[in-house]
Amino acid sequence: MPTLLEIKNLSVAFGDGDARKMAVSNISFTVNRGEILAVVGESGSGKSVTALSILQLLSQKTTRYPSGQILFDHNSEQLDLLQVPADTLQKIRGADISMIFQEPMTSLNPVFTCGDQVIEAILQHQDIGRAAAREKAKELFTKVRLPDPEEILKRFPHQLSGGQKQRIMIAMAISCDPALLIADEPTTALDVTVQKNILELLRDLQAQTGMGMIIITHDLGVVKDIAHRVVVMYRGQLVETANTNKLFSSPAHPYTQALLACRPLLHNKGSRLPVVSDFMNNEATIEKPSLTSLIVASSQTRKAESGENPVPLLEVSKLRVWFPSRKNIFGKPLTWVKAVNDVSFEVLHGETLGIVGESGSGKTTLGRALLRLVPANGGEVIYRPAGIDLLSLGKHKLEILRKNIQIVFQDPYASLNPRMRIGDALLEAMSTHGIETTVARRKERVVQLLEKVNLEADHFKRYPHAFSGGQRQRIGIARALALEPGFIVFDESVSALDVSVQAQVLNLINDLKSEFGFTAIFISHDLGVVRYISDRIMVMHAGQTEEIGPAEQVFNNPTSLYTRRLVDAIPGGKNQFL
Repeated sequence: MPTLLEIKNLSVAFGDGDARKMAVSNISFTVNRGEILAVVGESGSGKSVTALSILQLLSQKTTRYPSGQILFDHNSEQLDLLQVPADTLQKIRGADISMIFQEPMTSLNPVFTCGDQVIEAILQHQDIGRAAAREKAKELFTKVRLPDPEEILKRFPHQLSGGQKQRIMIAMAISCDPALLIADEPTTALDVTVQKNILELLRDLQAQTGMGMIIITHDLGVVKDIAHRVVVMYRGQLVETANTNKLFSSPAHPYTQALLACRPLLHNKGSRLPVVSDFMNNEATIEKPSLTSLIVASSQTRKAESGENPVPLLEVSKLRVWFPSRKNIFGKPLTWVKAVNDVSFEVLHGETLGIVGESGSGKTTLGRALLRLVPANGGEVIYRPAGIDLLSLGKHKLEILRKNIQIVFQDPYASLNPRMRIGDALLEAMSTHGIETTVARRKERVVQLLEKVNLEADHFKRYPHAFSGGQRQRIGIARALALEPGFIVFDESVSALDVSVQAQVLNLINDLKSEFGFTAIFISHDLGVVRYISDRIMVMHAGQTEEIGPAEQVFNNPTSLYTRRLVDAIPGGKNQFL
């Protein structure tokens, strides 16, 4: 296949002089016409910087290119995109090279309809009238499989789901029939079933148009489903390139081996997940257990942890959380969104119950309702040690009980006060609930907690912005543990993390659970993670329970068609590394 794009010896730096930081160092690779190339790596690897450099979307004030060329085959003429005039580059953007960004909500203008935004992109690059552009936008919405394209043209971004917004971005990106499409983490924030649909759509569009495509991702499951070749980046350097089958069957570089091995799907429940540092130090080995051994190991672990007759810690009966969707002129609700509708289950003492489902299934609302962070409309939540219904407790008694029931939120940055040092945040929780008798003892305990979650004592004085995503998640876990709770809800606590950082946090949760013996609910849309961390799994759909049972049974032999669809949608397949 002829070469469409060639990156030669590219280096990208930010800043000047002593403050200069190299983001990408001397990398080279090609993209052929009709080829899907995946660029893989964790946060900080330089993959997005490389993609943004192609279209010169990085700040011109702070970005420097010490070396390299980005050669694009434009109408049989080879152009260096680092050297072309600004007006030429502006014509290439969106017309010859398009980009789908990671977060569609921030990429779409909230004050314009979706139709107007796609029409504007068409008018910018094509010499046609507005009526023809509107008709083409409607055709594009049909092409990307949006329901009722005529209606979607009139809607604003906030009126669409995440998957629908991503389809709008894809429609906009392909509106001018580009030769090259760059997709930067196009499925990261999406549920597995929506993710599968988006990947199938991209693959079909690429096959229909013959365009070249670059997929930027940290998820090797996504790579296996869609890419022809793979480029692996680590700390700004290209460490390996190979066709997809070869990369998965015989990865050459230790970092690639680590990315493959860190995924929870490969490992027995409770076993320690390898991390990148293990491989870079040549300490890790990859073991591939059979599905039979996974089921046996899970059963043995469950018996060892909970005994033959485990006792319920939490009993939930017919829990309802309804939100009014329409009210009359007097404010009385007329219709309801039934986020959680008559859900009943129990959480056994010492176990981890995984709750899985797509966005809108009610799993996060359920977790927050158990802690009275959202009001319930009915049902009971019996906390067995005290024998009381959490939903009927007065405010004062509930605050006393909160010491024993904690939550780790999905977005640790949003749940931490940006103006408060993390040590003070932990001290505040301990002081509020009377943990330890003196400030000195509390500070000593905070330092111990930070070290338990693999942070350092001098991190006490730092603010949240000074930490990485994985470190902030560990701070959230430390804050939850500060009160020595017996019950913790983990709400999508590893969803936004790179695979190796995810492995570190999952290892940490297992270690802390073994040491402190708390009971947990682990909420996620990732069935692979839930299978690894949980004793039992409850699957939710449309506010109700689809099925509940031992983790391996639900994962390998689901009884519900909905659960089977979730399992089948796992990127790369559930047995991809076995």
